[in-house]
Amino acid sequence: MAAGAACSLGSALSAASPDTRLADFKGRVLAVHNGERASLGLHQLIWSDALEANASKWAAHLAMLPDLEHDNSIDVEGENLWRGTKGSYTPEDMVELWIDEKKAFNGHAVPDASITGDFEDVGHYTQLVWSTTRLVGCAVADATGGDEVMVCRYMEGGNVVGVKPF
Repeated sequence: MAAGAACSLGSALSAASPDTRLADFKGRVLAVHNGERASLGLHQLIWSDALEANASKWAAHLAMLPDLEHDNSIDVEGENLWRGTKGSYTPEDMVELWIDEKKAFNGHAVPDASITGDFEDVGHYTQLVWSTTRLVGCAVADATGGDEVMVCRYMEGGNVVGVKPF
């Protein structure tokens, strides 16, 4: 099940040199995910090369489109999407934008998990901290218009209607 609305931002949050911005991408993305999960007492995620490959294929597809859209062909994987100005965001920035959604999270079951009444305001966050998720794999692709996209895939997917994330 897809993990909420696609996140699209166009301005830079932090400057990073192109040489180091994506260095150790896997380790850094995993560390940010697991840092948030640890703060909640949740088990750590493990990187999945298979999920990374799936994410890479979808990121390449999204790179050719003007807007983000979830992959409706997946049914057991979860998915978070991000788009922003190429070269302006670190892997940490990308994931932190999803974590920032916790400001609107109220702890209730999906889809009533947002203080705003709009599940899309928390869907990335709830997928990231979904208690039964064990694996993650992510990929970045250069996109049209000077942007880049990141796709993260999760197994098992979260955001199950009627279930609390943790």
